[in-house]
Amino acid sequence: MPSLLSRTPLSVLDLAPVREGGTPTEAFRNTLDLARRAEQWGYRRYWLAEHHNINGIASAATSVLIGYVAGGTSTIRVGSGGVMLPNHAPLVIAEQFGTLEALYPGRIDLGLGRAPGGDMAASRALRRDLNDGDDFAALLAELRAFLAPPRPGQSVHAYPGEGSDLPIWLLGSSGYSAELAGLLGLPFAFAGHFQPDPMEAALALYRDSFKPSADLERPYAMACIPVVAADSDEHARLLATTAQRKFLNLIRNRPVPALPPSLDFDWSAAEQAAVASKLRAAVIGAPATIRPKLESLIATLQIQELMIVTDTFHHADRLHSYELVASLM
Repeated sequence: MPSLLSRTPLSVLDLAPVREGGTPTEAFRNTLDLARRAEQWGYRRYWLAEHHNINGIASAATSVLIGYVAGGTSTIRVGSGGVMLPNHAPLVIAEQFGTLEALYPGRIDLGLGRAPGGDMAASRALRRDLNDGDDFAALLAELRAFLAPPRPGQSVHAYPGEGSDLPIWLLGSSGYSAELAGLLGLPFAFAGHFQPDPMEAALALYRDSFKPSADLERPYAMACIPVVAADSDEHARLLATTAQRKFLNLIRNRPVPALPPSLDFDWSAAEQAAVASKLRAAVIGAPATIRPKLESLIATLQIQELMIVTDTFHHADRLHSYELVASLM
């Protein structure tokens, strides 16, 4: 019988990371290169995440990057992981993703979150009304209405977008979106790559609250986790220090571009614990080490798909990590 890992689709999350001494142009070139290789290696989808005011992350104009990646690939699904809906008018998102779906039919995913994707200063710059995403359900209903077939008396239409068969996912790092996705019968993805502790409970809540819909007959859940694979456990642990240093600087409120791997950097015991809590779900090591960990995670979480994000300083190391994980499929 095929292994659990070989029966579970794998996907990629990309934040278009900019490294120390690098540029967004380099980051975007690396994004397209990784997407093309991920397509060849058999990954199911390639998602890009909306973030703002975070030095070292270049995926702020998410729909633009999705078009860039979809235009440079052929078969892999491309989408948002996610678009932070309260930052945008639903009509704008319907038009943007309706355009993407028209350009690349059957290949676009619309993943939606309710967090700001940045700090409070960015939130104030993006939103006129800071309400902590309390209107997310209403915004989602408005967006879905724009993407649905036209209704009698409808005065505003999304051209293009109206009537598009565009898959919508809800994304979250808590139980709110998990329960909402279940009640609406939508697929759900949990952000375990930065908020792992509530992951198991949120996925259980999604399954428990799920109601069949025109979109899904049964729950379809995905978890996103950090993975760093290398030819040896020791080298993988070294490469993973780039992600540790990223979270350390975020905790210190001093985001910087990706730093080279190093085992020699200063941090307090409290900072080590804080970083460890953010990366608790991380799977790091050689293929023989990570295979049982990934299979155990899939079984424990009862997920139908696994999305991985890999932060390394050198692009070649990131490619090699995704290739090694793909070999386990």
